[in-house]
Amino acid sequence: MFAGLSELGISNGDDLKETLTNCTEPLKAIDQFQMENGILLPTLQSALPFLDLHGTPRLDFHQSVFDELRDKLMERVAVIADGKEDDRYGKLEELLEKSFPLVKMPSIQPVVMQVLKHLPKVPEKKLKLVMADKELYKVCAVEVKRQIWQDNQALFGDEVSPLLKQYIVEKEAALFSSDLSILHNFFSPSPKTRRQGEVVLKLTHMIGKNVKLYDMVLQFLRTLFLRTRNVHYCTLRAELLMSLHDLDISEICSVDPCHKFTWCLDACIREKFVDGKRARELQGFLDGVKKGQEQVLGDLSMILCDPFACNTLTLSIMRNLQELLSQEALPRDSSDLMLLLRMLSLGQGAWDMIDSQVFKEPRLDLEVVTRFLPAMMSVVVDDHTFTVEQKLPNEEKSSLTYPIALPDAFSRYLLNNRVACEMGLYYVLHIAKLRNKNALQRLLPALVDSYNDMAFSDIFLHLLTGHLTLLSDEFGSADFCSVVFDGFLLNSFSSKENVHRHALRLLLHLHQKVLPSYMETLMKTLEAPKQCSEPLKELYTQLTEKLEAHKKSPPPVEKSPSLEMGLHPVTVTPNASVPTTPV
Repeated sequence: MFAGLSELGISNGDDLKETLTNCTEPLKAIDQFQMENGILLPTLQSALPFLDLHGTPRLDFHQSVFDELRDKLMERVAVIADGKEDDRYGKLEELLEKSFPLVKMPSIQPVVMQVLKHLPKVPEKKLKLVMADKELYKVCAVEVKRQIWQDNQALFGDEVSPLLKQYIVEKEAALFSSDLSILHNFFSPSPKTRRQGEVVLKLTHMIGKNVKLYDMVLQFLRTLFLRTRNVHYCTLRAELLMSLHDLDISEICSVDPCHKFTWCLDACIREKFVDGKRARELQGFLDGVKKGQEQVLGDLSMILCDPFACNTLTLSIMRNLQELLSQEALPRDSSDLMLLLRMLSLGQGAWDMIDSQVFKEPRLDLEVVTRFLPAMMSVVVDDHTFTVEQKLPNEEKSSLTYPIALPDAFSRYLLNNRVACEMGLYYVLHIAKLRNKNALQRLLPALVDSYNDMAFSDIFLHLLTGHLTLLSDEFGSADFCSVVFDGFLLNSFSSKENVHRHALRLLLHLHQKVLPSYMETLMKTLEAPKQCSEPLKELYTQLTEKLEAHKKSPPPVEKSPSLEMGLHPVTVTPNASVPTTPV
């Protein structure tokens, strides 16, 4: 505990032991030791006996003085560091040299750590000593750790890795939330709210103003994105930059070439729409990538691959298409639409670009605009035509039935083109939001064959299950249930556990609406297999318990009709001829 005192020429317990062992008069030796090592203040010696008279132990007195002096010293260190003297860091280094030998003493350690914290460049030798000692490393301030981390990527990776895992777990938990709602879903929190998350705040604090550490975190995110294809790492890349932007860390924001692009896109995500002005700003950033700096496209594509960015871009495309339809204009003639498609395509191609290290914008297949979008619009027109037809008087109605088949181009591009598939999926969500049962029954089965099984991704299934709650009453129809479950969800639940979980989430919310006979069949089909995850087992158990509770609860009692004739009481005004007391 007292290691280091002898290095500074201060007597310690071993010196006292030696003195008492070799002396002939122990009391005199103790007095002498106290005189030499006590507080060197002549006027204090005469005052100490008063403390003895009050029964105050000398240890308590010395400890209180020590604590006071230590606090004053720590305050003084902070004042010196914040000052403007040229030699302020020289003073702190001198104090560090004197105090560092006592760094293992619990009572002195806070002083040493305070000095280390306020030195912008801790001497290399001291940093190595702190890093080599687990206890010292654990208690030192993050300002000191940053200096250690910037030259030790592996150690920094060990610190960051649990936070990145926690972030992914939180995002996936949000997608499997038990709350199904179109109003409160995965995309509901605003960008600023998301940036207040524990992981983002911790990472921001760990990085501080250190550009080297920021670059390391970005490299970790790129590597993990490549290894796992998990798009949530793209979200974190954007959130981290904007968190530093919120704190006005210009040392990092000014050197990240994606800063202004991300800032503009963040405003669009907040509004859930890319308006014309911001669209042109974003286009300016993309067009401004100079020759020799193409590598920045890799980071821009990663930022556009963030699900929150994709959601905003695709919602904006849907809105744009509606406007074009009302104006009877062609998609290819809309510059805003072409830019939105360009950004969506760049985001969708992020993994391929970073993997291949070929930093070139993917060419948008023009047939998506000339063939797929018209095919999708024809589905809209079919639906509109049928709706108008139903409103006509009977004598003017034709024998038109709701179409079942889809245009070949729609199904083909849904399967073979990533950008077309994203738009097709959001069109289905748009249809569900309008509670359009007919169109939904026509489109859902087509999603079974989607590009890279995008229709069975957690993000889409999370949104779809929330949107289907708007059609809860339709689940009383066997035909509608058959389309949702047999025609879509049950097509891949056995090979994809996530689909199994989303199907159970939906039933947990809507089981009372589903026909009992159909529900019984679904429960047999969706039974949790022996080899499955705990969350899946828990969902199935919850659903089973809900169904049992529903069976046991008595049906609502119908009130028997009243035998009274329902005559209203009549008030009779008393007069002379009518007695006012009962006969």
